[in-house]
Amino acid sequence: MSLTQLNKFKIVFSDFDGTLTFKEGLSPVFFEIINLLESKKVPLVIVTGRSLSWGHFLLTHFPFLRDVIVEGGGAIVSRSGKFITEECLVSKSDVLKLADFTKDFAEEFPNIKLSVDSFGRKTDRAIELHDLQDGVLFHHIEDFLRDRSINFSTSNVHLNFWCGEVSKFMAVDHFLKKHKSIDTDCVFFGDSLNDQAMFKSFKNSVGVSNISTVMHLLEFKPTTILKGDENIGPFGVLNYLQNNL
Repeated sequence: MSLTQLNKFKIVFSDFDGTLTFKEGLSPVFFEIINLLESKKVPLVIVTGRSLSWGHFLLTHFPFLRDVIVEGGGAIVSRSGKFITEECLVSKSDVLKLADFTKDFAEEFPNIKLSVDSFGRKTDRAIELHDLQDGVLFHHIEDFLRDRSINFSTSNVHLNFWCGEVSKFMAVDHFLKKHKSIDTDCVFFGDSLNDQAMFKSFKNSVGVSNISTVMHLLEFKPTTILKGDENIGPFGVLNYLQNNL
């Protein structure tokens, strides 16, 4: 990819956990990324498996952000001035089906608690991965989800499950059409299994170096893969943007 092409990036899309965060938290590097993009007048759209409530948090605490795609592509949270709106990309019937299944899940696995942020979720539910360290239990849950035709994926922190057609790419594609943009004008950063839809279908995708821990599990890989400790998570995002914007 030429420098000329890279200079045409009009939107930066990025996964959140493990890509914009470092050691499970926001670091000064995240703010450097924000400052760089703001100085270049290039918007950042976070594309995360986190909940609707997290989307609200990000928009209200980081004025530079205008849109956040949440719940793995299930919804888009947007801000215009003081107003925050939610666009649900999942049908009402699938939202209701998920609510019913969640009750069945609780009966089947009474000792497994949903993530703390699940109360703020609408189009999916999540389980903390640290509660699923028992491999046998993890596979039992996966089998139960498959048997009930419930979709699921894993991120760095959660096992997420949902009903209907949901993916990060479908949400990004919807966002681009709505804003009359094309993916060749954009770049996506990711690091995990739930970023594969973007790696498969998005023109310009970048894997930060910590993606190496799941590389052997990826069916679809990013077009650019960063290497080295200096390119872990947000450090890789910042380095790439500094070199290519």
